[in-house]
Amino acid sequence: MRYKNHIGLLLGITLLLLPSVVFSQAKVGTTGVNFLELGVSARAMGMAEAFTAGVDDASAVYYNPAALVNVYGREMMFTHISLPADINYEFIALAMPVDMVGGVVGIGVFSLNSGDILHTDYYYPYGTDQNGNKQYFSASDIAVSLSYGRYLTDKFSVGITMKYIREDLFEDYKATGWAADVGTNYNSGYRNFKIAMLISNFGPDMKHIAKEFPLPMNFKFGASIDVVDMEEHLVIFAAEGQHPADNLEKYNLGLEYRYLDRFSLRIGERMNYDIDGFTAGGGIRLPINDEVDLTVDYAYQDYKFLNEVHRFSFSLAF
Repeated sequence: MRYKNHIGLLLGITLLLLPSVVFSQAKVGTTGVNFLELGVSARAMGMAEAFTAGVDDASAVYYNPAALVNVYGREMMFTHISLPADINYEFIALAMPVDMVGGVVGIGVFSLNSGDILHTDYYYPYGTDQNGNKQYFSASDIAVSLSYGRYLTDKFSVGITMKYIREDLFEDYKATGWAADVGTNYNSGYRNFKIAMLISNFGPDMKHIAKEFPLPMNFKFGASIDVVDMEEHLVIFAAEGQHPADNLEKYNLGLEYRYLDRFSLRIGERMNYDIDGFTAGGGIRLPINDEVDLTVDYAYQDYKFLNEVHRFSFSLAF
């Protein structure tokens, strides 16, 4: 009976949000620190980021802190992303169960850097000073997060993430702030069928000089299920809908095939996005010894008229 109540609660919240979905409109460019919307896991992106319900590794500090309960030992993850215009994005996370707090704790660091940009303005339109020397500047974003997830019942878990955010633009133009993510995850017990919800980047406006701007808040609802579960073969199907504060609704579909729980192939489609859609990837898990596993994942993301994006993730479970 308790589990049915949880399902009813999740469906009720979803229905309450439907009016805002129906009457929504695109508000592109109305939020800041949008690096918080960049996916941090190659495995997740290979499945088009339909990952709110199915995440079971250290990247839960980003995708859904309620899913941290699926991390049974200590795990570290590092991701490198090469974005268009020579912009680089790095992510590192640590997740581990802590008996003292009765749940799983996670720490995440997110860092985006533009690299050197030629400084041009009205007086020096060619980016050089009076002596002919080129002038450069750079922009960067960083967020540090602390997450906590725990079971409320044997099938239902909740989690929260708190983030400190800082953005550095030209010279002394800086902005700092904080945000929170709140997530839920319910495992029905049938074919590992899970449903999950997440509200991400909820927090006060940040400010550059005298201008305030809101955070890229997002609501996600997702589900995943093992459509094939055999001794050597596993196929996971996942679907997700998003209602971002600065754009129209988005939808993700992903599929993952695992062989011997060691080799993986993934494919996905991201719908109603501005510039990307198709994703694909794969991974391999390499046992180092009886207690340590190394997992390497890769994802390809089609950016249409921009350069494609490549992600590499490395996870160490110990």
